[in-house]
Amino acid sequence: MSLVAKYIPLNRDVGLSSYQALAERVIDTPLGRVSLAANQFGLSHLSFLPGQDDDFAAREVTLVAREQQALEQAEAHLDQAEDELSAYFAGRLTAFSLALAPVGTAFQHKVWQALLAHPFGDAASYSDIASAIDNPKAVRAVGSANGANRIAIIIPCHRIIGKGGALTGYAYGLKIKQQLLALEAEAVGRSR
Repeated sequence: MSLVAKYIPLNRDVGLSSYQALAERVIDTPLGRVSLAANQFGLSHLSFLPGQDDDFAAREVTLVAREQQALEQAEAHLDQAEDELSAYFAGRLTAFSLALAPVGTAFQHKVWQALLAHPFGDAASYSDIASAIDNPKAVRAVGSANGANRIAIIIPCHRIIGKGGALTGYAYGLKIKQQLLALEAEAVGRSR
């Protein structure tokens, strides 16, 4: 079950032409600059932008031109994402309600839905997610789908840790992953 109001699983196997991002915005967060992109269906990308001391590369977003109405819908999704991320980083939001429109394979969507269903502030292992999608042997494939997630934070791939509790890789570095986990643990602590 998804913890967002609307999740539109756009299948990359049918072609991307009508699903690509239409609008992009860069915002500042307590953890650095973040790039947001959306199409008319919802938020399609959320990625950290590297600072001068970071060792990860920016994830590129290709924008396509569409009619004005679709562009306005995309901008509205960006506005909502910016508002909700501000509340998240302030510790006031534990469940996002904006529409998401990630592009991926059917398997990736299963994994991302399982990530969305995982409780806020609670870490899980790759094998936990594989079990949640009723495919316990797909641990490596879950890891691959986790790494392909283009909507960081909201589809919470940062909550996936090693089976023994160790922090494992994160596209934006372990420092950001650790900070996201700490931010969520603090929010959960305040709500108890």
